[in-house]
Amino acid sequence: MLYEILLGGSIATFSGLVGFFISKKIANANFDIYTDKAKAKASAIENEAQMLLNKSNIKSQEIELEALKQYESAKDRAKANLMDREEDVITKEQSFKRYKQSEEKRLYEQSAILKTKQIDLERNEKSTESLRKKYEAKIDEAVHAIEHSAGMTQEEAKRVLLEKIEEKSRAEIAHIVRRYENEAKEQGKRKANYILAQATSRFAGDFASERLTNLVHLESDELKGRIIGKEGRNIKTLETLLGVDIIIDDTPNAILVSSFNLYRRAIATKTLQLLIEDGRIQPARIEEIFDKVSEEFEASILNEGEELIADLHIGVMHPELMKLIGRLRYRASYGQNALAHTLEVAHLAGIMAAEMGGDSILAKRAGLLHDIGKSLTHEQDGNHVDLGAEICNRYNEHSVVINAIYAHHGQEEINSIECGAVCAADALSAARPGARREVLESFLKRVTEIEEIASSHSGVKQAYAINAGREVRVIVNATLINDDESILLSREIAKEIEERVQYPGEIKVNVIRESRAIEFAK
Repeated sequence: MLYEILLGGSIATFSGLVGFFISKKIANANFDIYTDKAKAKASAIENEAQMLLNKSNIKSQEIELEALKQYESAKDRAKANLMDREEDVITKEQSFKRYKQSEEKRLYEQSAILKTKQIDLERNEKSTESLRKKYEAKIDEAVHAIEHSAGMTQEEAKRVLLEKIEEKSRAEIAHIVRRYENEAKEQGKRKANYILAQATSRFAGDFASERLTNLVHLESDELKGRIIGKEGRNIKTLETLLGVDIIIDDTPNAILVSSFNLYRRAIATKTLQLLIEDGRIQPARIEEIFDKVSEEFEASILNEGEELIADLHIGVMHPELMKLIGRLRYRASYGQNALAHTLEVAHLAGIMAAEMGGDSILAKRAGLLHDIGKSLTHEQDGNHVDLGAEICNRYNEHSVVINAIYAHHGQEEINSIECGAVCAADALSAARPGARREVLESFLKRVTEIEEIASSHSGVKQAYAINAGREVRVIVNATLINDDESILLSREIAKEIEERVQYPGEIKVNVIRESRAIEFAK
């Protein structure tokens, strides 16, 4: 059994060895075949690469030859162009030299001529000076002779002569002034009527009048006691915070809020209305509502100013100026709402400036800001003209705006069409019937002053201010004042009124000269 196993193992081992050698022989044969194929492919690739390299060398030589030809051609053209330019430069240089020589020659000749003229001029000046001295000496001799014969000095004779000439020429001067004044009035009246008609017909504004009190309605009179509070604590707090007078009287279901400051009065009215709606009327709540209303009003006046600027299309403006414009709604002058007046002036000025060939946008801007100082007069000292000019200068407004602020009250001369349009629109808005309410005392003072100015002139018999001070009638002595001199008298009175009296709009000076002949039949 063991023998058989060993024999089988030997046979298997021998078979394995025989198979191993046979497979190794076959693998060696296949490797040789693969090696031959790889060598054949490598040789073919090498031949193909050599052919491509030869072709590339040939192509590069052709490109190099072509580039060399182009270079030589460009080089020849550049040389030819350079030679042409050199010839042109040489030609221009020669031409410039010839021109320079001719100019130098001409300047030399002119210099010689000027020297000759200068010498002649100096000689003439010396001769003229000598003649002038001789002439002055002769004049002095003649003056001395005249003074000796007339018994007057030169200054006395000159004064007498001028007085006689002025006396004789006064009537002629008055006649000429009257003629040209009538012509100017006719032309100016036609143009002014056209401009004012265009402006007023194209602008329509809302007009508001303000009072000194606001009325707050109550649901019942029981709320009056709650507003007063225990020992008057609520009403004291209200008046202290709001800065107004709260009047509680026998008027049923109503209380009055009184103050000359429209802004504070509006805040006070709104605060009271909210407190009445809320029902909790006590000091802490009053302060809370007041702070809330104040913030709302500050925001609302800024929004209103921004809307007005946008509606007028006048460009960008500083927020502080826009806030002051919105605050003008709560400012009044002679009963005329300042914002309504300002908008009216802005629109009218823009239209008039456009009609006269000016800048309508700049005129509207100047009209809107001409009274901006009025929104500051309750908080700061000074008049509204200086305050307005100061704040507009601070925020770099146009010089025309500053000029309009000063000129509409006569503190500066009018320097532009836009400024003139603002001044005219301001007078037009202020003088419109019903626009303003004046204090009786100031009205009487102005009327009296106008009559005194007119009566102070020589030749005036009587003077009456009529038509609410818009006109003054001056009755003159017909034997002392003639028709032409009455024109001069009216101008003198008008000029003096302009200098001494402050008034809105214009005042008509009407000089009346009448001659009567009276006889009795017996």
